Amino acid sequence: MCIVVPGTLGGVFGYLAFRSRIKGVYLSIVTQALTFAGMLLFFRNETGFGGNNGLTDFKQFYGYPLRESSTKVFLYVLTILALVLAYLSCRYLTVSKFGQVLKSVRDDEPKSRFSGYDTLHYKWFAWTFSTILCGIAGALYVPQVGIINPSEMEPANSIEAVIWVAIGGRGTLFGPILGAVVVNGAKSIFTVVAPDIWLFFLGGLFVLVTLLLPQGLVGLGSLVKFKTKNGGSAGPAVETGPPPAPAVADPPSIAAEGSSTPKGSEA
Repeated sequence: MCIVVPGTLGGVFGYLAFRSRIKGVYLSIVTQALTFAGMLLFFRNETGFGGNNGLTDFKQFYGYPLRESSTKVFLYVLTILALVLAYLSCRYLTVSKFGQVLKSVRDDEPKSRFSGYDTLHYKWFAWTFSTILCGIAGALYVPQVGIINPSEMEPANSIEAVIWVAIGGRGTLFGPILGAVVVNGAKSIFTVVAPDIWLFFLGGLFVLVTLLLPQGLVGLGSLVKFKTKNGGSAGPAVETGPPPAPAVADPPSIAAEGSSTPKGSEA
């Protein structure tokens, strides 16, 4: 059910949205509005999901008590395994021909469409696949927390996920994982030690990474390697050898378009 229900709802919404060619900030606004409407709906007691209190009192997981340490360890290992499988699945998709076409759709959708690719189905599949991953994540989250209520659907949670990506590294698969670990680890510490300054710390970290590290924390390695290569200088390397021979232009192809530098960060 955690795969079928989110996948079905996400698939229907994604098809209607992408068929209408809604993208960019407009897609963000529509998705946030839909999430907010869903939150208001589940806050009503008539839905049968507990209203403001949500669903509570989770005691067992397929007959195993959730309070037992062995059950907690099993759920933790299951979560790590799901994360690894999700990463490998996304990695496989991005390096395949499908991923190359999806990159070209991201960089220049009209050119990809004029090249003969049905961009609707590419975006639709990626969107639906992401909703399935979110459903699996929610199914693993609830037993370990023990409660779920409509407040989890607040737009602020979506913004926090965007902060994970920005801090970890945009345009990468490992960056959001690193950003989630860093942000939530800092949140666990600061909300106990200094809860009043947590939001200021998070905002400052977001601004700092955005201004000084456009590639996020995953870009620190390449930055250090670049400085080491240039003798500690942040400036570009100076070519001392003969100038390279002029490159012969290859025929335009969709794969070449997919390897270009992204112009934006559409999800």
